[in-house]
Amino acid sequence: MRNAMRQEWMKPRNLLAILLITGTPAFAQSEIEIPFQGLGDPHLNIIPRTDSEADRIAKVTSPTQDFSTAEKFEERPAGAATVRVSNDANAFSKPSGNVSFEDELTFKLGNGLFKKLWVSSPSSTLASDGLGPLFNARSCQRCHIKDGRGHPPENDADNRVSMFLRISIPGDQSNAIAEIEDYIATLPDPNYGAQLQDFAVQGHAAEYTLSISYDEEILLMADGTEVSLRHPTYEATNLGYGPLHPDAMLSPRVAPQMIGLGLLEAIPAADILANADPEDANGDGISGRPNIVWSVEFDQPMLGRFGLKAGNPTIMQQSAGAFSGDIGISNPLFPAGAGECTGLQTACLDAPHGDKDDRVYEIDANGMDLVTYYSRNLGVPARRDTADPTVLRGKKVFYETGCISCHTPSFVTHRLQDQPEQSFQLIWPYSDLLLHDMGPALADNRPEARATGQEWRTPPLWGIGLTEQVSGHSYFLHDGRARSLLEAVLWHGGEAAPHRNAVMTMPTADRDALISFLESL
Repeated sequence: MRNAMRQEWMKPRNLLAILLITGTPAFAQSEIEIPFQGLGDPHLNIIPRTDSEADRIAKVTSPTQDFSTAEKFEERPAGAATVRVSNDANAFSKPSGNVSFEDELTFKLGNGLFKKLWVSSPSSTLASDGLGPLFNARSCQRCHIKDGRGHPPENDADNRVSMFLRISIPGDQSNAIAEIEDYIATLPDPNYGAQLQDFAVQGHAAEYTLSISYDEEILLMADGTEVSLRHPTYEATNLGYGPLHPDAMLSPRVAPQMIGLGLLEAIPAADILANADPEDANGDGISGRPNIVWSVEFDQPMLGRFGLKAGNPTIMQQSAGAFSGDIGISNPLFPAGAGECTGLQTACLDAPHGDKDDRVYEIDANGMDLVTYYSRNLGVPARRDTADPTVLRGKKVFYETGCISCHTPSFVTHRLQDQPEQSFQLIWPYSDLLLHDMGPALADNRPEARATGQEWRTPPLWGIGLTEQVSGHSYFLHDGRARSLLEAVLWHGGEAAPHRNAVMTMPTADRDALISFLESL
């Protein structure tokens, strides 16, 4: 049975049918074959699309072939949720443009919890205690500064708050999730768990210090331009709880930007899967694969969308996991008062926690709902210079070079009964949300669910041109190794190697226009 299911799953371009379950578009029943039951969008209250709507959506999201002028609605990448561009660091911190006056209060309450500094237990501030005992940051905002992109440490004085190392060791089939085909089993490190925390409350030792060194490599473009790439080496030093497991796999992670998450969550799973081509049946060299992960909320497999390897299915689970792992705050999905402490870290387990008296969790369901609403409704700024001739030339280069094979320009979100901000919006994230093999140079060699050690989720590109304005730097990729958009492009390997090579050999004017297009997003 499993082999038959796998064969059906691997049929090229037949994946649109997989998710005709709760929350999927209304396609013709006679055309549907469902090899994976229960993978719909159960987190969304969906009004099914009609056949005529499906036809309209297919037309409006078809990639353009006319680069003489900007496309209709292209300047509004989040549809009605798009926000005006500000010229300061708060460009990513505005509520969706279509949030009601009343719901702005909900957004602001969620923002307060997102910024909230947690303190250690015991504390007289009962609603704020429970930090750690081991943690990476005291608040969500400390990593996602101004709701933007984190960065690797730049000097010895940098406190490394917005970057950490995930850690795991290989598992075996007994540790796999049987309901998920091709799931790669891993286990937490017995001493250090699933991520390394570099801070601790008073009286406890931090787990490690992140150490990074770089080696420079010079690449020569066809026009004679030299571009330097820095190759990072990561080391966990000053280990506080004994040695790492000899098979420990470490993965560096920089905090990603927060904008547009609710719209990504509202893309029909079937539309994402329609772009999957794991066997490269169309011969374009691109083999996008979905990451299927376990939903703690719904106790079933779901399509992964969030995280650098698409390891989380919903904003709620992503947020709850961060509260537990990054700050050590218990919540309904991850109820351990000690956060990410392992069974061998007995002092951490025995320390006072904030889930005392009448508090079951250090942040309760209402608090998690507010943070999720805030995260779901951080607005995407409007595009700039969409009709500029250089930007249009760069867009043509982007499309004709084949970058849209992974960076899918547009989708239309579900019709949603109770999320008007995300309902039926034409959006332009420039991502397929699928996994792609990016080659050995970018590999972390650490699997996550179905993602291999060389695969990463295609990151959305909206807002990328505002990174320096918001975050004060221009560092990109999963670990911030790229110091410019051009460096980020030149790190592309694996499936994207031909596209990188095309950038290296293209005329200077085309390459410059390409960067101008990316900066306009």
